Amino acid sequence: MLKTTVVVIGGGATGVGILRDLSMRGVDAILVERDDLGYWTSSRFHGLLHSGGRYAVKDKEAAKECIQENTILRKIGRHCVEATESIFVRAPEDSEEFEQEWVKSCAECGISAVPISMDEAFKLEPNLSRKLLSAYRCPGAAVDGFRLLWQTVASANKYGGKAMTYKEVIGIETENGTVVGVKIRDRWTGAEEKISCDFVISASGSFAGEVAHLAGLSVNVKPSKGTLIAFNHRICNRVVHRLHKSSDADIFVPHGSITILGTSSIDSAPDDTSTETAEVMAMMEIGKITFENIYDYRILRVFAGTRPLYSADPNAKGRSASRGFVALDHAHDGINHFMSVCGGKFTTYRLMAEKVCDIVCEQLGVNAKCHTAEENLVDDPSPDLISRAKAVFPSYGAELASSRLGNEKLERVIKRIETQPEMKELVCECENVTLAEIEEVASEPTSHTVSDLRRRTRLGMGTCQGTFCAYRSVGAVNKENMPWAKDSVYLFKEFLETRWKGIRPVLWGNMLRDIELTRAIYDAALNLSGVEEIK
Repeated sequence: MLKTTVVVIGGGATGVGILRDLSMRGVDAILVERDDLGYWTSSRFHGLLHSGGRYAVKDKEAAKECIQENTILRKIGRHCVEATESIFVRAPEDSEEFEQEWVKSCAECGISAVPISMDEAFKLEPNLSRKLLSAYRCPGAAVDGFRLLWQTVASANKYGGKAMTYKEVIGIETENGTVVGVKIRDRWTGAEEKISCDFVISASGSFAGEVAHLAGLSVNVKPSKGTLIAFNHRICNRVVHRLHKSSDADIFVPHGSITILGTSSIDSAPDDTSTETAEVMAMMEIGKITFENIYDYRILRVFAGTRPLYSADPNAKGRSASRGFVALDHAHDGINHFMSVCGGKFTTYRLMAEKVCDIVCEQLGVNAKCHTAEENLVDDPSPDLISRAKAVFPSYGAELASSRLGNEKLERVIKRIETQPEMKELVCECENVTLAEIEEVASEPTSHTVSDLRRRTRLGMGTCQGTFCAYRSVGAVNKENMPWAKDSVYLFKEFLETRWKGIRPVLWGNMLRDIELTRAIYDAALNLSGVEEIK
């Protein structure tokens, strides 16, 4: 039986933030996640590091928190942030009165909102619609959710924190009204074990209600599904917001060579990540107001995630529910040392963790203060290491690998390539992922599928959407005799089905032609159609 002081349930941004904060304060903590890190909401969003401008009118407290954390994350997580800045633009359909109120609110919240002429806006972003009326520059940015989560865990590891993936909590155990442990099940082997602990924090997002139910409690989480569209073009070089009350399809976020348009807001089940063609078309029509040539850009895929919105009002839902967060101490419900954390935004994950850990540490008698805002998630690579990386990685792949891997793993990958030059072969040309990097990540205990490798390396997330790197990666892990890679057919099906799910609602134009090539490779050449679909 494992023993720790605090068990954190949920491997999203809030959960890993709590793990890091507790570990840095000297509190023993173990995080358990039922899937892979970032499998749910924390990777299924538009990747926006909010400036706070979106909330300046409606929720000034949230706006102030966003600009504060935006500044902190640019520093401590700079390898995960692309400092694009953002532009808020008003269309003819948008209220001029709201614009005036917004400018005043941004000033009150300490958010820089610099007015620029439309001529300057069009020079900065040539693809903007010429029908737009006004524009402001703000300090928004893009953030890589996968990378930030893994780097946060790496930071926690340095202080003794542990993260266990594919471990589902199936029971919360209490004695005399106080939590004493959790029971977990390995989702791959079915093995069950107990973790003895003094405190449990549920940071399980949209599943917070289900986790609370394990202890016989109720938490009023209202999941709201948001669909997003990824374009295979960098339509804009800055985050572009519509300057109006928060609504659907009004934010464009550039990431590397692509752009993500988001999002919608639909009441849903916690695990509903489905997307529909009709929803995509509705979002495209709204997006056309900002970029009138939007239909000229190829859609790469669509995806969806759920927001874990909480409200004390059982009738609040969708955009009427608060985007703020709440920490529920279940001592008020009769169970001591059990807390649920609900709501919030990715941008403020560090601050949410700080506030939660302040409460928990007070109850545990721990006096250490939070210093997560002062220490970088990972150290910068040394000039010598970068020089060695540039000697073995293709083109700009050295910087990409460095930010994905961190120093220790980068060192091992470089050594592999230096001693075995054939390991520099690219498995994924779209994202510059080498065979050595695949081997490094595949050997970690957190890897069980090719999709796990994708979340760590961006394998299959580029233009071809896995058409070519799927068979290369499966071949690579099979050749290296990874213990989880015995069933090649399963690996193919699992990976390709996740890619297909995002392509199916947008099968037209070039995408339809591309999927025929994929079908020819995996259906005709490899004869995978004879195996039952993975659901």
